[in-house]
Amino acid sequence: MKKIPLISYIFFTVLCSMITQAHAAIKPIDEFTAQMNHFPGYFSFYYDTQNGKVFLKVDKLEQQFLLQQSLPYGVGSNDIGLDRGQLGNTHLVQFERFGDKVMLRALNTYYRANTTNKAEQQSIKEAFASSILAGFKVVAQSEKTLLIDYTPYLLSDVHGVSRTLAARKQGSFSLDESRSAVYMNRSKAFVKNTELEAVLTFKGTKPGKFVRQVSADAYALTVHMHHSLIKLPDDKYTPRKFDPQSGYWSIEHKDYATPLGESMFVRYIPRHRLAKKDPSLPISEPVEPITYYLDPGVPEPVKSALLEGGKWWNDAFSAAGYKNAFIVKVLPSNADPMDIRYNVIQWVHRATRGWSYGSSVIDPRTGEILKGHVTLGSLRVRQDILIAEALGAPYLKGNEPAKNLQAMALDRIRQLSAHEIGHTLGIAHNFAASVGDRASVMDYPHPLLSFNEQGELDVTR
Repeated sequence: MKKIPLISYIFFTVLCSMITQAHAAIKPIDEFTAQMNHFPGYFSFYYDTQNGKVFLKVDKLEQQFLLQQSLPYGVGSNDIGLDRGQLGNTHLVQFERFGDKVMLRALNTYYRANTTNKAEQQSIKEAFASSILAGFKVVAQSEKTLLIDYTPYLLSDVHGVSRTLAARKQGSFSLDESRSAVYMNRSKAFVKNTELEAVLTFKGTKPGKFVRQVSADAYALTVHMHHSLIKLPDDKYTPRKFDPQSGYWSIEHKDYATPLGESMFVRYIPRHRLAKKDPSLPISEPVEPITYYLDPGVPEPVKSALLEGGKWWNDAFSAAGYKNAFIVKVLPSNADPMDIRYNVIQWVHRATRGWSYGSSVIDPRTGEILKGHVTLGSLRVRQDILIAEALGAPYLKGNEPAKNLQAMALDRIRQLSAHEIGHTLGIAHNFAASVGDRASVMDYPHPLLSFNEQGELDVTR
């Protein structure tokens, strides 16, 4: 029998001891989290109040879900473009384990092979790069469930704030972890989604004029970032193919399993899931209505105008055979506008007049809209009044009431509400309506101007 050299024996013994200690260091989840607050839900998590850390329970390895990132608290500058409530990336992701690590992989959904041939599908996965978004250490384990420290990823610049500031020539900013923390007021878990939020501070040098215009301290910008971990919808939704005459936008992917001679590009229209309770009836209530929630911070009389304009869409759904299918109401005070469960209309303030826009969280596999998110610039209505004053020159003494001009501005804000909601429903612009008696809210209709018998400007239409 061959003898093992003493040094090799010592090395082997030490190595075995290290492996044993490493395994022993991985505690059961219940023991590791005994003093933490527990938030059960789709991805359950624990909050360590003493250390300010979030630990995520991973019990769905290699199961796909959606990760939506957003910016609940913005910078307040139209020129910079980091608005309150701005949606960020939507990724189809899954957790994967590699030894003592767990990786969060974003799958490449653009290049596909729509086939039952597993080998052909695998060849696509190997041909086009996926993206590992983050890596985590396993800190505790119980049977098939792992616990990871999600905090470093939550406290990272997933929205690209520093990149945006650099691109806008607003200075060189980097994340300051000492001034960043988990924001528990908006970190919650539900049956189909888990919502996590952080307050992040970016320290910078040579801040630009727009940063100086909107910040309390131009060398320290503090915003919030939000992560939504979303359960995938069931397979009962049927994608609808895009047609250029549909008036919709489209989402596309490239199918390498397409028969020769046919286009490889597959395009679907984005739309909400909507079905009749009784498909046999020409007009039926929906199984579940589409509900949009208005920002409770909107002041009157703008709030009423936005609600009214948004409700115009119910007429369109009625014409399509639905009863009470589209609802608009004020967001409850305890609801989070970034929560994936709420379609929202946000009233967003900026230092200067800026764009309004409608965007959506969309399942990249099918085109199903999971969340509509409208951003309305609050200065729009004020600017419309100023434009009307300049065009109408209604003042002789300078103090005459101009209620008709304010009424016109409110009419336009009603139309804007409907217009931007239309974008979140997947509908594109319809500029042809300008020559069709202003037939679509998806146009930018100009007010019908005329003069009354006294020669005064009439903006009531």
